[in-house]
Amino acid sequence: MRDGYIRVAAVTPKVRVADPAWNEEQIELHISEASAKGAKIIVFPELSLSGYTCGDLFLQKSLLDECRRQVIALAHFTEDFDALVFVGLPLECRGKIYNVTAVLHRGLILAFVPKTNIPNYNEFYEVRHFAPGPPQVDMIRFEGRDIPFGSSILFENETDPEFSVAAEICEDVWVPCPPSMSHTAAGASIIVNLSASDEVIGKADYRRTMISAISARLVCGYVYACAGEGESSQDLVFAGDSMITENGRIIEEAPLFKNSVIYGDIDIDKLLSERRRMNTFLAAEPFDYTVIPFHLDETETELLSVPPRFPFVPDDKESRNRRCDEILSIQAQGLKKRLEHIHAKNAVIGISGGLDSTLALLVTVRAFDSLGLDRKGITAVTMPAFGTTDRTYNNAVTLIRSLGAEFREINILKAVRQHFDDIGHDESVHDVTYENSQARERTQILMDIANQNGGIVIGTGDLSELALGWATYNGDHMSMYGVNSGVPKTLVRHLVRYYADTCGNAELEAVLADVLDTPVSPELLPPEDGKISQQTEDLVGPYELHDYFLYYMLRFGFRPRKIYRLAKATFDGIYSNEVILKWMRTFYRRFFQQQFKRSCLPDGPKVGTVAVSPRGDLRMPSDASADLWLSEVDSLA
Repeated sequence: MRDGYIRVAAVTPKVRVADPAWNEEQIELHISEASAKGAKIIVFPELSLSGYTCGDLFLQKSLLDECRRQVIALAHFTEDFDALVFVGLPLECRGKIYNVTAVLHRGLILAFVPKTNIPNYNEFYEVRHFAPGPPQVDMIRFEGRDIPFGSSILFENETDPEFSVAAEICEDVWVPCPPSMSHTAAGASIIVNLSASDEVIGKADYRRTMISAISARLVCGYVYACAGEGESSQDLVFAGDSMITENGRIIEEAPLFKNSVIYGDIDIDKLLSERRRMNTFLAAEPFDYTVIPFHLDETETELLSVPPRFPFVPDDKESRNRRCDEILSIQAQGLKKRLEHIHAKNAVIGISGGLDSTLALLVTVRAFDSLGLDRKGITAVTMPAFGTTDRTYNNAVTLIRSLGAEFREINILKAVRQHFDDIGHDESVHDVTYENSQARERTQILMDIANQNGGIVIGTGDLSELALGWATYNGDHMSMYGVNSGVPKTLVRHLVRYYADTCGNAELEAVLADVLDTPVSPELLPPEDGKISQQTEDLVGPYELHDYFLYYMLRFGFRPRKIYRLAKATFDGIYSNEVILKWMRTFYRRFFQQQFKRSCLPDGPKVGTVAVSPRGDLRMPSDASADLWLSEVDSLA
C-alpha cells in the first residue's frame, strides 16, 4: 500500500444453494483473479459458502460440517496470496449457529466475526436459525487451533498499524448504532460488510445513500459485497448491489442484476488526514478490542482512476454552475455583512482589466444589489502606469461602465516617478522596487479615496496568490475586505465565465470573455509592441499546478512524494516530470517563505475546504523551515 493506497475488491460470485464445495471452487477462482489485479482486501457476500437462502437447511449437520471443511480448504488456498479475504458461512459453536465471516490470510483463519444484529421482520427470519454474536472476543477451538470469535476485532497491518480493518455483516449496518461505529472508534480505517440484501423497489437508492453516509460519518473506507444471482428466487431476488465508498464518495458500484467484481483504491492517508483535523471525531471511549496482526507486501499498483486536473472545479457543467453560483453568493454575503455592520454605502476597488479585479467587482455589484444600494456607490478606479496595455485599460473601462459603477481614472506615472526621485531609484532599473512602488501607490490611492467617500477598499487577491505570496506586501496584499481570498485562481476563471454566461448583457458578456482570454499579469513592466510583457505563469509557474499542489498539501496533508505521484498521472502528456518537479519546488519554497504576508491578511470569506486565513484554517509560523519538504522534492528528481 505504497503512498497510502489499498486496492479492495467486492465480489459477487454465482452460488449454488446448499453446495459449499461448488461455492468454494468459485470463491477460489475469484480470489485468484482479484489478487492478480492487485486487490489486498477481498470481500465476498454473507453466507457465500453455503448460500444465504438455505432456510431450514442451516439446521442440517451435513451442511454445517461441509461448510466447515470448505472454509478450511479455502484457508489453505490463500497461503500463496498476499491478501486479506472475508468469506461468509454458517458456523456451529457451543450448541448454537452463528452467521459469521471467516477472515483468511496466508493459509490461516485469523478469526471468525459473527453477525451481531439478527433480523426477524418482513422477509427476514434469521432468528429461526442464527444466534446474535457477542461483541466481546472469546477463543473457540476449531480444527485443533484456538481462533478468536467475536465482533470487537481489528485486523491491523504490521507495517502500517493505521491501516486497520474490521467487519460487520448485512443487518449490522441498518441499525441505529452499527458495530462499525465502535470499530472506527477503536481505529479501523476500513470497514467490510458481507451482505445478502434482497432487491425490492427503491431499496437500491436507499442502500446507496446509507452506505455512502455511514462512510462519511465514520470517515472510513467501506467495502460492501452483496449476494446476487444463484441465490434461491423462491420468494426473493438478490441483485448483487456491491459498492466501495470512501468518506461518503462512491468509488465504484456494481451494476444491478449482474454478478460482478468491482475494484477500488481506498486512500488511507486521506482518511487519516480527515480524522486528524477533526478533533471531535469519535470522542467516545471504544470497547476493548482484540487486535490481530496481518502482513501485506508493500506494492505500488497503477491507480485505477486519475485525480482531476482541477481539484477545486467540478467536472460536469451542471455541478460547476451550481458551485459557481454558491461561491458568488458566499463572497457577496460576506461583503454585504461587512457593509451593513459599518453602515457603509460606498466601496472602492481598483480595476486592472485582469481576472481577479474583475471577479471582485462582480461580487461587489452583487453585494450592493442585495442591499438595494445604488451601484454608483462603487467607485471603480483604473490606475494606468508603466505596464498598462490598451487591451486591459479598455476592458477595465468597459467593465466598469457596463456594470454601472462610478468610474475614476488616476494615472499614477507622475506620482511613482516623484517617489523614485524621493528614494533615489533609477527608473530604468526594472527591479522589485520598480514594480512594488506602483502596487503600493495604487493601494494608497484606493485607501485615501475610501476615506474621502466613507467607504472601504475591496481586496482583489485570490487564494493562489496568497499561497505563493504573489502580492506586494502592503500593496495589493492589503485591503479592508478581501472577497477573493478563499478562491483559487483556477476557480476564478470559472466564476467569471459563469457570470458572463448568465448576466444577460451582451456588452458585459463580451468584455468578460476578453478578460478571460487575457494572459494573467501584474502589468508592472513596460509592454512590448503594445502587448503584455510580464506573464505571471512564466515567472511563478502554471497556476493549475500550484492549485493542484495546494489542494493536496493543505486539504489532506499529503507529502511531496505522493503529490508528485498523483501529478504525474494527472498531467501526463501536459507537463513533463521535470517541469512538475521544478514548479513543485517553487511552490514549497514560496509557500513557506511568504507566510509572513498571510499572517496579517485582511478579513475575507472562507469559500471552500482549503483556506489560508491566519484566524481560521492555517495557524502557521512565519519562520517555519521548508527544508523537510524541499529535501523530499529534491529526492524525487
